[in-house]
Amino acid sequence: MTIANTASASTNRVSHDFEKPLWRRVLISRESGIVALLILVTLYATVAVRGFGQPITLNYLLLDVAPILLIALPMTLIMITGEIDLSVGSMVGLASVVTGAGVQAGLPFEVAALLALLVGAIGGAVNGFLVTVVGLPSLAVTIGTLALFRGLAVGVLGTTAVTDFPELWTALAKAKIAGTTIPYIMVPFVILLVVFVIMLHFTPFGRGIYAIGLSKDAARFSGIHVERTKFVLFLLSGLVAAFAGIFFTLRFGSARGDNATGLELQVIAAVVLGGVSVFGGRGQLYGVVAAVLLIGVLSSALRLANVTSDVINVITGALLVLSVVGASLLAWVQRARRRPGRLPRVAASTAS
Repeated sequence: MTIANTASASTNRVSHDFEKPLWRRVLISRESGIVALLILVTLYATVAVRGFGQPITLNYLLLDVAPILLIALPMTLIMITGEIDLSVGSMVGLASVVTGAGVQAGLPFEVAALLALLVGAIGGAVNGFLVTVVGLPSLAVTIGTLALFRGLAVGVLGTTAVTDFPELWTALAKAKIAGTTIPYIMVPFVILLVVFVIMLHFTPFGRGIYAIGLSKDAARFSGIHVERTKFVLFLLSGLVAAFAGIFFTLRFGSARGDNATGLELQVIAAVVLGGVSVFGGRGQLYGVVAAVLLIGVLSSALRLANVTSDVINVITGALLVLSVVGASLLAWVQRARRRPGRLPRVAASTAS
């Protein structure tokens, strides 16, 4: 009986992943594989695709992926908890419409943008309330709010578009940092990235996110406020999506109800490709950022090579499927290598 209890405790205490040295956990991982693939694809595209290595290409690439990079930050944390937010694309469109409608009504752009951020926070809070308080599945809730937010966006402006935005702000959205080809939108992204990295990897709140993804009940019994944590994450998701919607509006100089249609699928594809488990409990932000850039580099290089958008979507989807299948196959091989019924060393020494 003592041996069984000791073995059980040791099994709970020992993690096969953390038995490996730190350098091996960092370098031999799915996230590092995505980073390596990003480097290889970028080098190959620079050499093989005419025009890809030009500074203007980097500028447009970063402008294209900026909304995805922004929204992927809170989406990563949400999916680590085992939840999902499918309404982010519609929230981008709704925030765009609120900004445009505010300017059209005579409000200063800054006030209209603040209203859009407020709408984003409210939308995120609605998702969080329905998931954490009412207890509905996040998949069902956010599918519903996806349609709701998009319907509101289209209902406010209809088929018209608002294009009368201050030139100062539209120019700033496309401007480059002095002496570089990097757009200014990367500055708030880097700030948010640092905040989310610290929050996820260096705070008790972040450890609670991983614990919730591994076992919601165990996390609750450990004293983690599961519902409050999820609510905060959904609130952040709505807020960041609204900010991305404001940037989207300024970059293209147009507020329309159908802005950013389908963006949520690109975000989720990048998060999953970046190593975040769809079942929760696993993921790193640097892998997600690398995955977003990888998809952006692939799309940009293929467009310069005159590949149609349909083929680009097929290639991106195949890459995502291969990454998921490869991760599952690797996990199966690792489990198969472990001999069943083997007692941990601590249990074996106790037994002797």
